[in-house]
Order: sequence, then structure tokens, then C-alpha cells
Amino acid sequence: MAGQFQAPKGVPDYFPPRSNSFLAVQNAIGNAAALAGYGYVELPIFEDVNLFVRGIGESTDVVSKEMYTFEDRGGRSITLRPEGTAGVMRAVIEHNLDKGQLPVKLFYTGPFFRAERPQAGRYRQFYQVGIEAIGYSDPEIDVEVIAVADTAFKALGLKKYTLNITSLGDAISRDAHRKDLVKFISGLKLDEATVARAQLNPLRLFDDKREEVKSVMAKAPLLLDYLNKESKQHFETVQGLLKNIGIGFQINPRMVRGLDYYTGTTFEFDHEMLGAQSGIGGGGRYDGLMSSLGGADVSGI
Repeated sequence: MAGQFQAPKGVPDYFPPRSNSFLAVQNAIGNAAALAGYGYVELPIFEDVNLFVRGIGESTDVVSKEMYTFEDRGGRSITLRPEGTAGVMRAVIEHNLDKGQLPVKLFYTGPFFRAERPQAGRYRQFYQVGIEAIGYSDPEIDVEVIAVADTAFKALGLKKYTLNITSLGDAISRDAHRKDLVKFISGLKLDEATVARAQLNPLRLFDDKREEVKSVMAKAPLLLDYLNKESKQHFETVQGLLKNIGIGFQINPRMVRGLDYYTGTTFEFDHEMLGAQSGIGGGGRYDGLMSSLGGADVSGI
């Protein structure tokens, strides 16, 4: 007979023997980061809501629908962290790490929270190991971050996964693409909520899972075709370096990560045996995020 209390909906319990696998995965990814020279950072579970609104972007599902936000006893608006990068940026800025030796290379691990509809492979409390390399803009660091993840997955014995990559370009490339994309979207018949999302960030429509939106977006202009010389060269160098170290990949020009801060190299690892929720890792470059949160104008990934 079950007891009076149960875990909150969408929150998994890990206990032996399953918890042994959970720890093994967490440790393997953390070890790959530590061996690559990333130092450990422990972050608060909750932060000021505006850190995530500004850091992640108002057009994202994460900010508009999925954050656990509450008012504390002092009347402050507090949010359980839905992702790790914004919190790392805050810590780096607060403790002046961006004014010291660069790059700053950090890794973190722990629970994150999103008020999503629970389903297989998608939880309201989920766990991540993340790495951030801040203050170095060369393509070599993009490849290093991807390689750390690939090394970790191989250490766990994973085989049937795919690396998808694209480039979201620099501000000039994105502005040129945005003009044509907005023009294209204005000619579509879309519901009010979708139009509102597109006004905040038209790239979000590439991420829409509804078949009717997917079909009308099939002929939308692609950002990869708008990359200027510098962005194109950066992305080509990333591809060449990945080939040099034997990491296979495929280019996915329609890939849009769920957070608005991404620029340049963007990537996602998918595992074919996981069904709809196939992502096992991903990330990308976020030039401009540090300065938008009040830090130095340095890039990161």
C-alpha cells in the first residue's frame, strides 16, 4: 500500500540500483570537463527572476510558460533556475572573473526546474552537467566544448548518437536574415499567439513542433544562407577541426535552440533510441550575453 505522500508530479526519485547509473553518468560528464581544465562552480538553486528574463529571452517557452517563479518573504521575485548559463554569467560578473585571466572555464552540475507537461524523458526537475568557456572567441574553443561532450558520451559507452551543428551567425548576419524572415512570416496565416512569438524572435517558429507550422515554414529563408564572410569562415573552421579530430556531424540549418542568447556555432547531440525527447546534450556560442547582464563585452560558449 502506498504511503500518504508522493513525490511532486514530474519529479523523479533516484534510489539503488538506478541511482548508481545516475551517479555514473553525472561523474563521467563531470570528469570529462575537469580533465579538459574546467573548474567546478556551485550555483544557487534560485535567482532573481530578471536574470532569466533578460538572459534567456522573453520569446522563449522557458520564460513565457515554464519558470517556477514566486515571491519570497522580502517581496522579491525569485525563480528556480531553469538552466545554468545565466547563473554562471551572474557569478562571473559578480566576482569579477571576467576581468581576470581569460578564458574562464567552468563546469557545474545539479537540478534545474521547468513547469513542463511531464512525459517520457522530460521532467519538471531534471539534472544537467554544463560547461562554459568565457572570454575566447576563436573557433577552437567551440570545438573543445563539443569534444568534451563527445568524450563524456564515449566514456559512458554511448554509440548511436548524432551531432547536429549549425551557425546562427553574428549580429550583422542575423539582422539581414531577420528582415527577409519577418517578411516571409508576415505572408503566413498564423494564430495570434504564434504571431506574438514571431514578433519577439522570428527564429522561434523554426522550433515549433506543430505540423501545420512546420509545413508553412518549410520554405522559409535559412540563416545559414545569410552568413557574412567572418561568420561563414568561423563555421567552416569549426567543421574542419571537428573532422580533424574524428568527430562526425551533420549540418542542420533549421536547428534553433530553445534559448534566445545563442549566436554563431550551435550544436545538439541526439540519440536515436530515445524517441521524441532524443536530445542528450547541446549548447552554443553566446556573444553579447555577458555585456547584456552588465559584464565585460566578451564572448562565450
